[in-house]
Amino acid sequence: MVQIISTSARLFAGSLLAGSLLTSIALAQQPQPTRIRGAIQAVDGAVLTIKTREGDERKVKLTDNATITGIVKTTLAEVKPGSYIGVTGMPQPDGTQKAIAIHIFPEAMRGTGEGSRPWDLRPNSSMTNATVDQKVQATDGQTLTVKYKDGEKKVTVTPDTPIVTFVPGNKDELKAGAKIIIMGASKQSDGSYQTARINVGLDGLTPPM
Repeated sequence: MVQIISTSARLFAGSLLAGSLLTSIALAQQPQPTRIRGAIQAVDGAVLTIKTREGDERKVKLTDNATITGIVKTTLAEVKPGSYIGVTGMPQPDGTQKAIAIHIFPEAMRGTGEGSRPWDLRPNSSMTNATVDQKVQATDGQTLTVKYKDGEKKVTVTPDTPIVTFVPGNKDELKAGAKIIIMGASKQSDGSYQTARINVGLDGLTPPM
């Protein structure tokens, strides 16, 4: 009887392992979201033709309920202790980060993508979404200490660092010449893309992140 129970247990465990492996393989085979930066070339209903920063052309269809968010310039004065921000940074020899762009999240987006991860704006760049813990004036700008659930970083902000924030947008702002960034577009079987969210620079702004 003991042997039968043991064998059944092994079979059950084996089936769980096989199921887990199949799930992992299926997830790995799913198309991964694509980040798209570029300028709108043409608008045809819900389909945008975008020339990417790499120089190729992509068709992107907006879903019926797509969220359009505007990106506007702001100043470092709006970055305060307690602000939830995204820092596009470059690592420095002393272990700090030099901010090459900062975006301020509205309160409703607090917690979005919290943490630090590699980013593709420049080679070796990173994105850190975190809460400002401290802001200190420095001789060449300001230094921020930002904290997230797994740690913290010190960030140097220079007078040349672009600072932006998000505002509600609408479809009228999606026009030829507008600069956009899509954080997660899904590639379709015909080679086009689809997205439920797009960020557009207002007043000629190129999203810096």
